[in-house]
Amino acid sequence: MQVSLPALKAFESAARLGSFKAAAAELSISPTAVSHHINKLEQRLSVTLFMRTARKVALTELGKELAAATSQGFQTIETAIEKIAVKDKQINVATTSSFAALVLIPALQEFYTQYPESNVNITSGESIEANIFTLPIRLGEIDKQSSADVIKLEQFNLFCSAHTAAQFNQTEQMTIYTTDWKNSSLPSVPLQAWLQLNGLQNKQIKVRRFDQELFGIQQSLLENAYVFCSRTLTQGYVKAGVLIELNTQAINSQLCYYIANKEKHLSRHNFMFIEWLDKLLTER
Repeated sequence: MQVSLPALKAFESAARLGSFKAAAAELSISPTAVSHHINKLEQRLSVTLFMRTARKVALTELGKELAAATSQGFQTIETAIEKIAVKDKQINVATTSSFAALVLIPALQEFYTQYPESNVNITSGESIEANIFTLPIRLGEIDKQSSADVIKLEQFNLFCSAHTAAQFNQTEQMTIYTTDWKNSSLPSVPLQAWLQLNGLQNKQIKVRRFDQELFGIQQSLLENAYVFCSRTLTQGYVKAGVLIELNTQAINSQLCYYIANKEKHLSRHNFMFIEWLDKLLTER
């Protein structure tokens, strides 16, 4: 049997509050409208739900039975809505380990300052299962991505500690850490092109490689060596004075950071996060 949802809501409110007038105030309708809804409900069910007197209304036994059911039902709906609202504030991000560690996590407090009602959950890894509820921030080849999905074009340069930077022009042989991607389909890090661009192709260089830029950055700091890597990932360290970007010419690459099918992920909180991320990356 189908009954009116507004009628059930009017009944539930009146039963819980013990008053048609109080129910009307809660529902922002008139007491007459509440009475009309309940009369229609009683007619539909062919039962009396309230005993009415001049001063008050009281539930009948059948009314009490229905009141218990409607109260539980609306509470279940309200709980579900609250859970959905909380999930809407949850922003799930999946990205590379280096981007997570060097860009996102250090800047999260800034995001929370602007959007304290949100919660960001970050997972990292090189292979991420497609999920419309997760923002996939990936490193890929520019030519293979939609321009609407690209959030940052990648440039590369040489970085090191301040102490090591001061010795750059006097060093005859140096060690450079760089990256050999796990994903072999990605364009290689443009180290050789950068060496030629800066007239360093004849310098004695020992190249050592990790499969993530994060490791190369850490190892170069430990050994007072150099790291050839992304300007996007190093700018937090540069700003903090941990790394120095050498006065060499940065080189554009065929790589970019992008959000695959970005338009499909534009929920309200995701949109705020993407706007914030665009601003963060513009500053880098």
